[in-house]
Amino acid sequence: MADEVHALTAGVRPWAAGAVVLAGRGPVIALAEAAGWAVRYASYDPGTGAGVELPPAARVPATVGTPFDLASLTKLFTSVAAVQQVERGTLGMDARVGDYLPDFRAAADHGVTVRQLFTHTSGLRPELPLYDCPDDEARTAMLRAEAPAAPPGTYLYSDLNMLLLQRVLERITGRALDVLVQDGITRPLGMTATAFGPLPGAAATEDQRRPWAKAERGMLRGVVHDENAWALGGVAGHAGLFSTARDLAVFCRTLLAGGAYGPARILGPDFVELLFTPPGLGFALDQPWFMGELAGRGAAGHTGFTGTSLVLDRATDTFLVLLANTVHPRRRAPDSRPRADLATHLARAVI
Repeated sequence: MADEVHALTAGVRPWAAGAVVLAGRGPVIALAEAAGWAVRYASYDPGTGAGVELPPAARVPATVGTPFDLASLTKLFTSVAAVQQVERGTLGMDARVGDYLPDFRAAADHGVTVRQLFTHTSGLRPELPLYDCPDDEARTAMLRAEAPAAPPGTYLYSDLNMLLLQRVLERITGRALDVLVQDGITRPLGMTATAFGPLPGAAATEDQRRPWAKAERGMLRGVVHDENAWALGGVAGHAGLFSTARDLAVFCRTLLAGGAYGPARILGPDFVELLFTPPGLGFALDQPWFMGELAGRGAAGHTGFTGTSLVLDRATDTFLVLLANTVHPRRRAPDSRPRADLATHLARAVI
């Protein structure tokens, strides 16, 4: 698979400027390979449709230890933090969101449940322009007033589900999401390289400007790429975390081992199983479009807009982590074929 990793960053218009791939089975890391650049471009030139490359001496190579913006992989950590509260009895899966957030009238009036937030069946639309709101009060008012665009029970993938789940968690615990993730997941597992930003040493993402982006922020490095997460201060239920491949390997191993890693346990086995019970809580299940041939026997995982993905194959105790900055220097039409191809290579190797 090492050649396939380097192919991700090769050519004039590579799939990603830089990439790190880590694959493991059981306690063994079978492959940890980095290719390309964590920072390659100074900006994006819309006139030429290409990135303006930094001088070679100013570029930063990608290494196995490079942190990347996880984008929607953050949703997995929010989901685990929420299931921890289910395990403790402070959160009910089938309780109504309005029971915890009565001031969020639109969701309350439509009877949206916690389970529907986990499974993207609340009917809420994919996102809101929180990045255009003048302040936190206006952003909160927009979330409170947002009614489902489709009847609850309808599948509609939405960042708003995790934003509401974040608000529920913060309301019932009295602690911010970043504290819940640190105290409940990353600190006990020793994931010292995983945190919400800013993180100055992370791989660069986008020269974020209108019209291709939703905000005028320039070349981003170490601050969250997602515009709504940025507007919310960098800590959001759907995006904002940064991590390395080796830290994510620990996260994968923990879930494959029933919630424990070394002396630390973050979930009981029954509650890990709950995460992976169809249709999955936060996790996508058996999706060939990014899991390749790992899909079909209970594989779980997720992708991130910046070029990240994670797959757990419980049938073979195997995991695959891909971190990349496909949005450097500018976002493009999604292409998950390289993700699926890497997963297929791994599936064939372990079978």
